[in-house]
Amino acid sequence: MLTKAQVSRLRSLREKKHRTELGLFVIEGEKVVGELLGARYPLQELYATDAWVAPANLSLTPTRVSPEEMARLSHFPTPSPVLAVGRIDRVPLPPAGMTKGLTLALDGVQDAGNVGTLLRIADWFGFDRVLLSPDCADLFHQKVINASMGSFARVAAHTVELPSALAAVPSGMPILGCDLAGDDINGVAPLRDAVVVIGNEGHGLSPAVVARITRRVTIPRLGHAESLNAAVAAGIVCARVAARLAPRRI
Repeated sequence: MLTKAQVSRLRSLREKKHRTELGLFVIEGEKVVGELLGARYPLQELYATDAWVAPANLSLTPTRVSPEEMARLSHFPTPSPVLAVGRIDRVPLPPAGMTKGLTLALDGVQDAGNVGTLLRIADWFGFDRVLLSPDCADLFHQKVINASMGSFARVAAHTVELPSALAAVPSGMPILGCDLAGDDINGVAPLRDAVVVIGNEGHGLSPAVVARITRRVTIPRLGHAESLNAAVAAGIVCARVAARLAPRRI
């Protein structure tokens, strides 16, 4: 049986300030926990009811809890049979981290589901890294990790001051900013080295980031929708930019 202190600690991890204080994050759900375990992400704690079937090669012994205890721990209306805890490791961007390859940069993307989906998009199209400005949704928010569908454990993601990071991009490397007033993305040749920048859902790109953009691009509108979801737009642009890369069979 878990103590009140254990329950309180685990429940507190739904808030960023407590995640920061404790250096821990929590994630629940059979699929996403299975994805992290499959990717050998270094989880520190596992809590599971008897309904959870552990993978055969599990090296971390789960603490068994009752369905009632799991309901107290859970962040969801319908509790999952498994919950995991990992240690927060914010990896700095290496000094030469953007000298080549494809980078997806998020400028103030605040919806956690969008951030997770953008990680998944970067993973799908073989981007080398994802940059998040400090005002993006927290990388270790449970909704980010859930929406990434395991890409959280595979994509190199760094929280950085975006204008400074873009200033270090080598001369000649395109920095493409997604903007409704930009050039048709279909006129952009596929690239092996580039940065794609996605702006805030409501306000677009910040002025300091716009100053670093070398070309604004947009997706031609054929209908009457006012705009596209940030993650949808990123998927279309990333597909175009990465078109020259050799496809991986699935």
